[in-house]
Amino acid sequence: MNGEIDALRAHVRRGGLIAYPTESCYGLGCDPRNPHALKRLLRLKGRDAAKGMLLIADRLKPLQPFIQPLNAADRARMLRVWPGPVTWVVPASAHCLPELTGGRATVAIRVTAHPAAIRLCRSLGMALVSTSANKSGRKPAKTAAECRRIFGARVRVIAGRIGRRRRPSTLIDLATGTILRP
Repeated sequence: MNGEIDALRAHVRRGGLIAYPTESCYGLGCDPRNPHALKRLLRLKGRDAAKGMLLIADRLKPLQPFIQPLNAADRARMLRVWPGPVTWVVPASAHCLPELTGGRATVAIRVTAHPAAIRLCRSLGMALVSTSANKSGRKPAKTAAECRRIFGARVRVIAGRIGRRRRPSTLIDLATGTILRP
């Protein structure tokens, strides 16, 4: 088992792409600090870079390098609904790559509640990019087999079951409280 985790960690750290189960569908991800991996992911999906991407982690700490420091009230507000299917749009740190932000001053982050995604983030020791595993404009993949069919050998697929959620995570702007995606 440790050999598999080491191989997966090496794959991601050298810019490899992965597909993995999340709350509502398979996610497509990579190391959020690797600009080459981010560009490969955008090309593979056919995704407009201006949309930006969201990050998931098993807890807040791995997300902190990508965001500006939070005040106590904002931190408490976020932690009241985490872990869970709520993604917050927060001010991005200066280290956050433009492929993540879509060129904006903000980045979307979530502490996942999906057991397999939690284990994956813990095993890799990092936050991960999490965008739906699909070609842009198409339905997200719900199974490992679908991911293999869509992406072939260009993505390492981690088998597992998606959660029961039917919709993507709720997206909320932390600064205004505006719900951007119910």
